[in-house]
Amino acid sequence: MTVQLGIDVLRARGFDLLRGRRVGLLTTFAAVDSDLRRTYDLLRTDERVRLAALFAPEHGLSGVGQAGEAIASARDSRTGLPVYSLYGATFRPSLEMLADIDVIVFDIADVGARYFTFLWTLAEVMAAARDVEIVVLDRPNPLGGERIEGGALDPALISPVGGGVPVCHGMTMGELARLLYASCDESFRGLTVVPCDGWRRAMTWAETGLLWSPPSPNMPRFETALHYPGACLIEGTTLSEGRGTPLPFEIVGAPYIDEVELADALTALKLTGARFRPHVFKPTASKWAGEVCKGVQVYITDRAAWRPIDVWLNVIIAIRRLYPAQFAWLPPGESVEGGQAIHHFDRLIGTSAARMQIESGAAAADVMAEWADYQAAFRAFRQPFLLYD
Repeated sequence: MTVQLGIDVLRARGFDLLRGRRVGLLTTFAAVDSDLRRTYDLLRTDERVRLAALFAPEHGLSGVGQAGEAIASARDSRTGLPVYSLYGATFRPSLEMLADIDVIVFDIADVGARYFTFLWTLAEVMAAARDVEIVVLDRPNPLGGERIEGGALDPALISPVGGGVPVCHGMTMGELARLLYASCDESFRGLTVVPCDGWRRAMTWAETGLLWSPPSPNMPRFETALHYPGACLIEGTTLSEGRGTPLPFEIVGAPYIDEVELADALTALKLTGARFRPHVFKPTASKWAGEVCKGVQVYITDRAAWRPIDVWLNVIIAIRRLYPAQFAWLPPGESVEGGQAIHHFDRLIGTSAARMQIESGAAAADVMAEWADYQAAFRAFRQPFLLYD
């Protein structure tokens, strides 16, 4: 049986939480119901719902903006309503944006990895919406509700791609909202989560019966989402992670790599749930755009045994070992307090220690060795906020 999403449940209830109220909708066109109807369309065409404003996260309402691209506020051509960007001039809604709104409906398709900025957007909205109730229409975590991977986040590295949860947190947006709500002060008006019906923690997207709607331009299919918690770490290097190709986050390469040599080296590691094929490609965008890159395509052979961070850390370490003169981290960006520049890889993985370990010759297992205690502690910490068996 197909899982019923939060939007399905609310619609079946006649939009009872929204009737008689001025509604602000924070969504993208990837947020669809179980019949692929956009939440945006369901709310704007139902006479029981009074839409007053629209809000857009990273990638914009239409979902066509590229990663990190600033989104401008605009006016929606169908409704005439303002579309306030929360990924451009500001990350947080202003008092003026919220002035004519009684409730914000949050319905965004996520991928279950901390790097996606939608959790950051939710946190910013909850921090600003003191006199506005927030209704989160829940969706399954595509990676399932049991996978917890990654280590603790250094507070100095908090950013839109790094909040206070593991890379794989095993929580839905509704559950994360409950976690955030627990730290809100008494001035916050309130939070309501409309849970999914029929989802269980052990279910990944493949078991839900739902069709995949890409939540961003470089997340075309569920298989991509399975790679993403590990493959996104490639963004912290000068290697291509496949942006500008049909296989983003499933391939890696650079002009200086010998694709056969790399595939043989990775195959020799006998990593559980993964296989590697020599691959040559030419990205049309992002790093190495227009140049022939050589590397590998990574295949998932056993989803239950697949550990994306383990596999993709091994890919990075293998390339650095084979090509030490050419491999490089993405140059550090802005500084944190004290003047220390931030490597993007550190921001993604949550600490500078991992990069330093790799530079000193550590294996992936050594990098991940200290994460187990944190993961166990987080599993216990999240328990009061969970909604599903």
